[in-house]
Amino acid sequence: MTAEYIMGPHEGHLKRALGLPSLVLFGLVYMVPLTVFTTYGIVTETSGGRLPLSYVVTTIAMVFTALSYARMAAAIPVAGSAYTYTQRTFGAPVGFLAGWSLLLDYLFLPMLNYLVIGLYLNAAVPALPEWVIVIISIAIVTVLNIVGIVSVARANFLIIAIQAIFIVVFLVLAIVKITGYGTVDLMAPFTGDGSADGMGPLLAGAAILCLSFLGFDAVSTLSEEAKDSRRTVPQAIMIATIVSGIIFIVLSYVSHLVFPSHDFADVDSGSLDVMVAAGGTFLDTFFTAAYVAGALGSALTSQASVARILFAMGRDGILPRKVFGHVSVKFSTPVYAIAAVSIISLLAIVIDLATLASLVSFGALVAFSVVNLSVIKHYFVDQRERNVVLNVVLPAIGFLLTAWLWTSLSGQTLVVGLIWLAVGFAWLAVVTRGFRRPTPVLDLEETGSLAESDRTR
Repeated sequence: MTAEYIMGPHEGHLKRALGLPSLVLFGLVYMVPLTVFTTYGIVTETSGGRLPLSYVVTTIAMVFTALSYARMAAAIPVAGSAYTYTQRTFGAPVGFLAGWSLLLDYLFLPMLNYLVIGLYLNAAVPALPEWVIVIISIAIVTVLNIVGIVSVARANFLIIAIQAIFIVVFLVLAIVKITGYGTVDLMAPFTGDGSADGMGPLLAGAAILCLSFLGFDAVSTLSEEAKDSRRTVPQAIMIATIVSGIIFIVLSYVSHLVFPSHDFADVDSGSLDVMVAAGGTFLDTFFTAAYVAGALGSALTSQASVARILFAMGRDGILPRKVFGHVSVKFSTPVYAIAAVSIISLLAIVIDLATLASLVSFGALVAFSVVNLSVIKHYFVDQRERNVVLNVVLPAIGFLLTAWLWTSLSGQTLVVGLIWLAVGFAWLAVVTRGFRRPTPVLDLEETGSLAESDRTR
């Protein structure tokens, strides 16, 4: 069976147009460098004033999992991320359930960004209703994603530039402010304020900060649109993870120095106290603008990622192929999958922020766990590469650290996540006619030929 027959004679193909810089920017924009300020007040209180140290712990944990993603992206350079990796290593049914869990994270993340945009802009311009802002944001992001992945890459450059400018301005103003304090305890951000001592609070804060790194794995969903994907995608995953970790640590460290009291007017928006302390109303306004731009960029990249996971599932036939497996000939993008994500994102009009934030981590932690295990299964068991450190020890550490993060999930999150998994299992039973038929899977070698053919177009 030929690849053209599988995809249909009137189907387009994903276009290999992204180099290493574009892939790194995609990952950075997805994670939003300014996300350090989203949970700033909450984690500062939780960790006893040791937010930078909590970020160090989280960064170390995420680097191990990022390494596993990088290695699987090199071994299986096709769209689908954890879904495809698990499918290839543990079989189609397990792969589907991993992909289904990942959807819980990816489907809600764009929605979360739209909701945050609505909240911040409504606060700045009360006359503009939140629901109007949400709809306009969805429309802008959808058009950019449909037009093509190159347009997303260009928008990413502008968005990351705005955040980079803000970071530079913030650091300059903060350092000037700090030098005027006289005596400054440079170790205070690591030793804490004494409100919560010991490793427990520190690790609890680190678990919350796992959400800051949701997105480095999204780079792997662009494997069929990346130039020399076996090399550039793994490199981009590692670079985006490490650079983001450094940015988070530096920003949180300087923020603690400029506002050392930790007596927030509102713990949920504690970052605003930091901005006022560092640069007054000017920096506060600049922060709002840069943060909204970052949320828009995260919505842009997260919608692109989840659309490609839906595309991978549709192409495999586990979801309706004519809808989710379709690629526009004109735009070389999965138009119907993108539109489906946009429709689901309209729920941002009626759902609350706390509920969304509590659910996003479940799917990500499932994906992180199975990808770490996939490295062991693929390289050590299947390929018989007996490098124990690289193929067993490192991914096992990543798995154990991820499993530990599960202990921080709330009961509500676990219940909803398990219900989501149950729905996925039920859908799998329907598709396979009560498991009497094999789970639909597209041959990955034929899939690769689709992307490779695009190089000559």
